[in-house]
Amino acid sequence: MMEERGWTQEDLGSIISKSRQAINDIIAGRNGIALDTAMLLAAAFGNSPHEWLKWDHVFRLSMAERDVSEVQQLGKLYSTAPIREMIKRGWISPPANAAELQSELEAFFGTEALQDGLAFPIAAKRTVKLSYLNSAEIAWCFRARQLAGRMLPQQYSENRLTKAQTTLRKLAAHPKEARHLSKVLGDCGVRFVVVEPLPNVRIDGVAFWDSYGPVIAVSIRHDRIDGFWFTVLHECSHIRNGDPLSVDTGLVDATRGVAFTLVEDESERRANAEAAAALIPPEELDSFIRRVGPLYPQERIVQFANRIKVHPGIIVGQLQHRKELGYMALREFLVKIREFVVETALTDGWGQLIAPMKEMA
Repeated sequence: MMEERGWTQEDLGSIISKSRQAINDIIAGRNGIALDTAMLLAAAFGNSPHEWLKWDHVFRLSMAERDVSEVQQLGKLYSTAPIREMIKRGWISPPANAAELQSELEAFFGTEALQDGLAFPIAAKRTVKLSYLNSAEIAWCFRARQLAGRMLPQQYSENRLTKAQTTLRKLAAHPKEARHLSKVLGDCGVRFVVVEPLPNVRIDGVAFWDSYGPVIAVSIRHDRIDGFWFTVLHECSHIRNGDPLSVDTGLVDATRGVAFTLVEDESERRANAEAAAALIPPEELDSFIRRVGPLYPQERIVQFANRIKVHPGIIVGQLQHRKELGYMALREFLVKIREFVVETALTDGWGQLIAPMKEMA
């Protein structure tokens, strides 16, 4: 452009009030074009500052020599899993580079084909894509499976699990009795684990089968007695009915308690109905609502709970779900239960750290 106008470097420097050396440094590529210089050059040559900035960026990129393959690989790996949270929880070791991170994730997920998408292994050497879950929820499911793989199960018996429902309901009458849950399920051949949820995990429970039998895992993300027992019995329904994999999100709501809704999947509708009925027979709850609603005094809740031998918090939770009670009503009955559950259950979270482990051979 200078040649077209017959300008020397001194001429251009005089026009835009820059030294000859400054002009020479730009032409030689030693200096880039700053915003104020782009405005001056545009004024001198009659074009726009955007053109000068664009040319400058194109030139700088053409001269840049940097291997970004490490960054590209890290970007893909960080899209696969919640890396920082997994390191924080001790699920994987802090990596020094992308290759080490890939190795850690391959060991955690049990696959050398991360690029093909993660598939969750279930019984009979089948795999299921968990594409409807986010990366944190997928990692949570794999961690639950990993923990279950550490447990030596008894032979599963559908008959024993069906009979155990009566025992489970008795445990639901007193918060401290939840410490017996793991053994009761274990005696039926069902392994039970608890995994604290990662951020962005909405899973309340999962039921699946692996090579050793059935597994139930819960997150207890909302620590309240009604939601916990509904989730456990919901997952027991999936196991009794032989559902190969069920990942249940949104069974428990922070404001509405048990928040199960009508769903299209028949197995979920069945599990919802069976769990609710196992805790409170529907005819009993309907009769109580007709006789006592809409006020529901505390003493009547307690009397009803004593008569049907269930914790009053479970009654309050189901009344909230039916919108018979507001969110703030009788919340003193919605006691916490997690501390009693994790006392005996294999648990990952809430300060209980379990080092990464390999599954049983």
